[in-house]
Amino acid sequence: MNALLAGLRAVAEPTRLRLLAILAGGELTVSEITRVLRQSQPRVSRHLKLLCDAGLLERSREGAWAFYRVARSGPGGGLTAALLELLPDGDAGLARDRERLALIRSERAERAAAYFRENAESWDSIRDLYVGEAAVERAMLEAAGEGDLGDLVDLGTGTGRILELFSPRVRRGTGIDSSREMLNVARANSSARGIGNCQVRLGNLYDVPLESGCADVVTLHHVLHFLDDPAAAIREGARLLRPRGRMLVVDFAPHGLEFLRTEHAHRRLGLADDEVARWCDDAGLSAFEVRHLEAAGGNTHQTLTVSLWTATRRAID
Repeated sequence: MNALLAGLRAVAEPTRLRLLAILAGGELTVSEITRVLRQSQPRVSRHLKLLCDAGLLERSREGAWAFYRVARSGPGGGLTAALLELLPDGDAGLARDRERLALIRSERAERAAAYFRENAESWDSIRDLYVGEAAVERAMLEAAGEGDLGDLVDLGTGTGRILELFSPRVRRGTGIDSSREMLNVARANSSARGIGNCQVRLGNLYDVPLESGCADVVTLHHVLHFLDDPAAAIREGARLLRPRGRMLVVDFAPHGLEFLRTEHAHRRLGLADDEVARWCDDAGLSAFEVRHLEAAGGNTHQTLTVSLWTATRRAID
């Protein structure tokens, strides 16, 4: 009851209702919010703090920036969802806010597209070496199991493609990446596709800023070959899993394409099954399974085999 009353008191003001409406579609920074509301930053910050304190908004810091989004869980999440349903569709003020928000998203998308264009050629040259991503994604969806998947954490989320893939089947998705540029791409992609149940955060894969046991599924999609310590990333992913939660790891099988190390910053030229199995076992994961996906023409020196490893967090006795 106290949480409900606090939430109702916090939202009983026109600007704060507008804040809920504009943040319903995805996370924004304070500077972006001030552009939509046409209010001063100190005033907007006060409103945001009140809504966060009441549990209606969530805040995550990313260096000097802070991102805000509507709460999706807990008492605040339920109240926020109910309030958003009650907002009038034809309100002129909310319509103006949506127009300004669309402009901001368009600018963000253009910046993200420019970054992607600058790097796409090198990424495409690697994709041509292995089985199509569609096949990999189908295999990941099958390995995750049937039905609703609960909460997902995607480590090394990059452009947010795995969040997009799983968004229809998860309650909440969180992507973690150490690149602000990639997170900008992921945010632009989520906004363009209307994905409201996923967010991305800046973070170190060896020290993820999330509580232990917060996820039912953890994914690492083409991440481990970039890392100095892949085993540590698997341990950190296992820490995030609830008992019987599943980890899905996608990466290359061992290969000899040295140019991927010299030209594309790959630290490891593929990963062996027994190596990944040992890391999973050490991290408290069991029920280890592997599936190999080969490009058309077989695994030659000019192609890469993609491995999909799955494992389950051991139940607590």
